[in-house]
Amino acid sequence: MKLTTKGRYAVTAMLDLAIHAHSRPVPLADISQRQGVSLSYLEQLFSRLRKGGLVESARGPGGGYRLARPAGQIAVVEVLKAIDENIEMTNCDRKANCQDGEPCLTHELWMDLSNRIHDFLQGISLGQLIERQHIRDVSARQERATAETKVTRIAGAGSIVR
Repeated sequence: MKLTTKGRYAVTAMLDLAIHAHSRPVPLADISQRQGVSLSYLEQLFSRLRKGGLVESARGPGGGYRLARPAGQIAVVEVLKAIDENIEMTNCDRKANCQDGEPCLTHELWMDLSNRIHDFLQGISLGQLIERQHIRDVSARQERATAETKVTRIAGAGSIVR
């Protein structure tokens, strides 16, 4: 299994949403800016996450996304499944037909690893990740950088060009 960019971005965006969606929906543009992920890519991911029942959207001014359930009730594996990320280690997709229609020598090994990866990701919720000091530190750094970028843009837009 190699976690794809799609999987990494989906988990990162959901964690960002979990951190910031306390009082209002979070616009995807804000997540895009903090995480350095294109807005159009986030729109595609959030469409799948919404269909998967993990997020809800709010339209209009002040709109954006919020988690459909508390962060502590959303496991990382659910995020990956909602976007169709494959966390399977077998080449046969668990069908045991890896070698001429029969299991290969290492089929059970890869099945066991797949099960452990699934169990590991099932056992970690977005809420648990938010509680980690490192994640809070990174989030605070991203907030500072985003605020500085906004101030720089506003200051640049306010200057008079002659």
